[in-house]
Amino acid sequence: MEGTLLRNVGEVTIDSNVIAKYAGSAAVESFGIVGMSSVSMKDGLAKLLYKENLTHGVNVTIINNEISIDFHVIVAYGVSIQAVCDNLITNVKYKVEDFTGLKVDKINIYVEGVRIID
Repeated sequence: MEGTLLRNVGEVTIDSNVIAKYAGSAAVESFGIVGMSSVSMKDGLAKLLYKENLTHGVNVTIINNEISIDFHVIVAYGVSIQAVCDNLITNVKYKVEDFTGLKVDKINIYVEGVRIID
């Protein structure tokens, strides 16, 4: 899927993988997020993904130039999940809309695990 911006001199097309990588980077910068998660369908275990695999924990859908983003995250132990999610939504929505020029319609967050930060 792609998002398209119409300009006076032509079109700008943004691939959903580009948006997923940017959104994943913005998410891991948010307070209380340890990292993105990948869930193994074989054993149901959540695995912490390293920075080069951020897009595996992010799903981006673009319909009518509106972006929906699903995050699978691991949060830090001892923090308010509600506060972490509110912060993530605010940060990612602002950064992705500023980066792409498209509207973020919906952000869904799936907390897959909790980790103690050293």
